[in-house]
Amino acid sequence: MELVGSPLTATYAHPRSTPTKFLPAISTMASSYKNRFPYYPLPQSFSLPWMPSAYYKAAAMNPTLAPFSKSSQGLTPSKMLPFVSNRTNLFTWYTPDDWYRSNLTNYKESEASRHNAEHLRVDTSRMIQDKYQQTKKTQLESTKNLGERVNDIEFWRSELCRELDEMMGETNALTDMKKRLERALAETEAPLQVAQECLLHREKRMGIDLVHDNVEKQLFTEVDVIRSCQERMQQYLDKAKAQLASNRVAQHELERDLVNKQAAHRIDDKCHHLRNTSDGISYYRGVERVDATISVPESWARFTDDNILCSQSERVASAKLRDNIENLLVVTANEMWRQFNEVNVAFTNRIAETADAKSKIQTHLAKTLQEIFQIEMNIEAIRKAIRDKGSPLKVAQTRLDERTRRPNMELCRDTAQLRLVNEVHEIDEMIQSLQQRLRDAEDTLQMLVRAKSVLEHDLAVKANSLFIDQEKCMGMRKTFPSTVRLVGYV
Repeated sequence: MELVGSPLTATYAHPRSTPTKFLPAISTMASSYKNRFPYYPLPQSFSLPWMPSAYYKAAAMNPTLAPFSKSSQGLTPSKMLPFVSNRTNLFTWYTPDDWYRSNLTNYKESEASRHNAEHLRVDTSRMIQDKYQQTKKTQLESTKNLGERVNDIEFWRSELCRELDEMMGETNALTDMKKRLERALAETEAPLQVAQECLLHREKRMGIDLVHDNVEKQLFTEVDVIRSCQERMQQYLDKAKAQLASNRVAQHELERDLVNKQAAHRIDDKCHHLRNTSDGISYYRGVERVDATISVPESWARFTDDNILCSQSERVASAKLRDNIENLLVVTANEMWRQFNEVNVAFTNRIAETADAKSKIQTHLAKTLQEIFQIEMNIEAIRKAIRDKGSPLKVAQTRLDERTRRPNMELCRDTAQLRLVNEVHEIDEMIQSLQQRLRDAEDTLQMLVRAKSVLEHDLAVKANSLFIDQEKCMGMRKTFPSTVRLVGYV
């Protein structure tokens, strides 16, 4: 009989053994993973031991949030907690095929990188050599051009010196045929006025048609020829004093041109002898953008040539005034007639060129309009393709969003999850490529629209130029004074 107050104890037929461990040993679980799958280093975001934390939280009496490496310290193998049997399925994120495929991908990327680097080195070496040869060739061409320029200046300088020496000893007097010269001089006013009016009308051309073409050159030449004839005839009317004054003017032009030629010869000769090792060379930033030139080789040579021709004409007129008045009148008449015909031929050719250009512009404008229509249809097709990608993208993103609501361990990065992520990225890349193509198409459309505007403007310009040359200018050039009137008989 038990004493009063003593605790009662239960009696069992088969006493229950005290368990020494709640779960199988961890080493048992670890043995099941041996030689089953390769080791993959986890990224930074997966470095925490998610499975041990969850396991101990569910099995231990006192849960802890410490990492697996710390919670297992100091435990004997008999006290270590075992893993559940399905732990292998949770850890096998990749397959051996993925492992081999990853290695092959790395090999190929490495080989491609080395190949690109080798190509870059070879291309760089070739480019350095090409640029060196190009620089050397460019410098040689510049030196050659400077040498040719020095020779040209030397030639014109010798011509100027020779003409200046001859002009300094030339004088003449004008005494006869005043009335004939006055009548001939009066007859040259009408052709001069026609030529000047043609130049004024042609100044009303628009845009690109304001070109210094052959017609304008011939008109200026005609004005120069007529004025030269007038000047020569006026010189015959003047006294010796006037002739001497004219000779001084021509002499002054020759002297000024000669001084300029000497200065230019000195500068260009210095530039011609400059080398990479010469003293005095330096950087002059932006000097290539400074364009202080006022002439081209043709106008430069023509300027000196005109000065020499003017001097020669003045000198010849002064020397042969009394003996060659009749010849002068015939020559001036022929010059004006010849230049009149040259201007008419130039007008005819220019009118034909303008009409042909106008026809070609009309053809190109029609083709441009057709291409604008085609590119607009292409833009609309691209926009529709972009809109069509919206629904698949919504589906993929909706699937991903829905799968984020899976509970607990069901949040598995399975093949479906990876494929959905790749699908979103692929659709985004397709949309971006289509948007880039859309921007390219819109840029092309803008270029076509600008080209259309340019063609339409150019068409109007050509029509205006054709009207000026064909109707206004050629309408005034139907008559010209006869040779009899130009030599002063009438």
